[in-house]
Amino acid sequence: MSAASDQSTPAPGTAGASYAAAGVDIEAGDRAVELMKEWVKKTQRPEVLGGLGGFAGLFDASALKRYERPLLASATDGVGTKVDLARQLGVYDSIGHDLVAMVMDDIVVCGAEPLFMTDYICVGKVHPERVAAIVKGIAEGCVLAGCALVGGETAEHPGLLGPDDFDVAGAGTGVVEADRLLGADRIRKGDAVIAMASSGLHSNGYSLVRHVLFDRAGLSLDQHIEDFGRTLGEELLEPTKIYSLDCLALTRTTEVHAFSHVTGGGLAANLARVIPDTLHARVDRTTWTPAPVFDLVGATGQVDRLELEKTLNMGVGMIAIVPEESADVALATLADRGVDAWVAGEITDREGHDTGAELNGDYAA
Repeated sequence: MSAASDQSTPAPGTAGASYAAAGVDIEAGDRAVELMKEWVKKTQRPEVLGGLGGFAGLFDASALKRYERPLLASATDGVGTKVDLARQLGVYDSIGHDLVAMVMDDIVVCGAEPLFMTDYICVGKVHPERVAAIVKGIAEGCVLAGCALVGGETAEHPGLLGPDDFDVAGAGTGVVEADRLLGADRIRKGDAVIAMASSGLHSNGYSLVRHVLFDRAGLSLDQHIEDFGRTLGEELLEPTKIYSLDCLALTRTTEVHAFSHVTGGGLAANLARVIPDTLHARVDRTTWTPAPVFDLVGATGQVDRLELEKTLNMGVGMIAIVPEESADVALATLADRGVDAWVAGEITDREGHDTGAELNGDYAA
């Protein structure tokens, strides 16, 4: 017997190595897929072909023939360290909602209609019900964004992640007619800057939030906070608002020049990304009052206001830039859709300003 074959033979009384012994449970993965099927089905659009379980999701591109020059828009993102709070609280569906918001609200910024999304869920150990809950949240988010969930991947990484650890990521695709593409080239001096309220912290800045509230202040997730009217954990897990269909509704009812999704970097930095070099966005803090959670983080950690503003959304999750004469229609459209929105500033000349956007004044009391 050769040395190689001798090494492959288990010693007497011992079992051979297996995938299960290494920590990967294929049967649990199969059960997770079965549990998530009903939720994925709820997201289907008529252009989607096939069902869950194929090697690739299929989307009938002939549906794009109605476009004269269709531009595909794509984006990918995750939810960051917010997933650790979900793990600690044992709440998994809201994280999926967050994931859709982070991806599809980036896509709609250029005026694109969300079409479909795929997800990637990485776990230390597959708990089928937990994975299904995450996918349930993703599916519910896709419905709110108007897109289909056409596929995904669940990966089990024993030894790299703890049995209860997990992370999520997603990628999405949308489409926009070339001559309806939104962005900096459409913006004009005098345009109105319309702010849409966030639902809370959304999914950015949680490394700072966790450091301030837990490492420094020693607060607990189950602690009731009077200003919130609920526990700290419930506040921190509030799902990110999905603005996709609200933004598309604006493009149908009035003229829109640009959108800006307020994520990592804060309001000013994200707004500056869509402002042309010759213009400047002036945003007036006095037009809104940030929710109590922002005050809690700032006061508890003695965080400078500018540091807060470049880390957190401060109560604004999406910006629309419209002609001044379109502002009233835009606000009425958003109000009809239940979106809290207001005129927060205007577009001026760049002269005398170093950046494309800045916040002025003090927040309303």
